[in-house]
Amino acid sequence: MSSPIYVAVDTTELEQAKRLVARVRNHVGGIKLGLEFFCANGPEGVRKMGELGLPIFLDLKLHDIPNTVAKAVQALRPLEPAILTFHVGGGRAMLEDAKAAAPAGTKVVGVTVLTSLDDDDLAATGVQADAHAQVERLTTLAREAGLDGVVCSGREVAAAKRMWPDGYLVVPGVRPVEAGLGDQKRVMTPREALDGGASILVIGRPITQAADPNEAARAIEATL
Repeated sequence: MSSPIYVAVDTTELEQAKRLVARVRNHVGGIKLGLEFFCANGPEGVRKMGELGLPIFLDLKLHDIPNTVAKAVQALRPLEPAILTFHVGGGRAMLEDAKAAAPAGTKVVGVTVLTSLDDDDLAATGVQADAHAQVERLTTLAREAGLDGVVCSGREVAAAKRMWPDGYLVVPGVRPVEAGLGDQKRVMTPREALDGGASILVIGRPITQAADPNEAARAIEATL
């Protein structure tokens, strides 16, 4: 079985991204590319990263009217990403159209509540529920819309697993015990997240900003 770790390659520099993945590839199961990378390098950059032979998690968190999102997904189809993300807040019609437009082999996953947000942040946007309750509500919506799973923090993954036993559960904001929080607020260790029911773990800075990224990835994998 491949590693559940997807390394978050948060850089605009294609060659830097390729060098990083080449160093850690034996201790990770996939590559997560987000907006930062995609805006700088576009589809061609994604193709270049795909040549490294690891699954690509294209984390664009699309959120727009259903027709626009469906057309965006159709444009991404040639890249055949292993995972694509969409904000569940875009609504059921958007999620259904996203799933219908995606390649058969792509996991279509709904982002619930960003790990950089806490209850106060949600309240400021008009959401009266706490983060846990909001994740549960959006997980139900994603499941009813026919998605493959959701993105949630480690703090909510056990609840999501109970609600959706066969759901594909992506947990970002994962930090080893000794790592700093950065801009994350709702975090958990990799082992705790996996025990809670995570399908994959998204880990960025604890690996990518380590003095030795390969050793950092190996050490995290060893805890799993």
